[in-house]
Amino acid sequence: MRVIAGRFRSRKLHAPPPGVELRPTSDRLRETLFNVVAPRTPDSLWLDLFSGTGAVGIEALSRGARFIYFVETDKKAVRLIRKNLEELGIEENFELIQGDVAPALRTLEEQPEEFDIVFLDPPYNAHGAYAQVLEFLAESELVTAKTWVIAEHDKHFDPGDEVGALKRFRELKQGDAVLSFYQRQS
Repeated sequence: MRVIAGRFRSRKLHAPPPGVELRPTSDRLRETLFNVVAPRTPDSLWLDLFSGTGAVGIEALSRGARFIYFVETDKKAVRLIRKNLEELGIEENFELIQGDVAPALRTLEEQPEEFDIVFLDPPYNAHGAYAQVLEFLAESELVTAKTWVIAEHDKHFDPGDEVGALKRFRELKQGDAVLSFYQRQS
């Protein structure tokens, strides 16, 4: 795993050690994602849910994002994100939240933040997590009509064209992975 472009271009990221059940977003899929979001990334505010190795959020920071909130439940994954951030010398412009996504979202909602991009990548078999998070975001003040909510999922699962006020406007397929792009409809 490596950072694709930007300030940390070509720097290696630590992958999960054996025994840690993470499925990091592949370099190729991350490159595809950032080819789409590149114009929106400089000076943007990101929410990286189910962060895993932190590769997506780190890529956003590398490309000029203003601030990233990483949210991850697994303690070993949180240590891995910290290790990746430390080895790249990233000391600011992020907050790493260890805990379940639902309470983290409720806590974040108490702050006056409106995200530019929300990326979620739960375990592919956690279909309920997709529904829960997308339904929350559809009604949340964290998301505006300008926010892009992007869900990475398996090609055999479809989180839906519409989830509450969120409507899918783009879908990118690559191998077994799919990126579904949503925006709030008024």
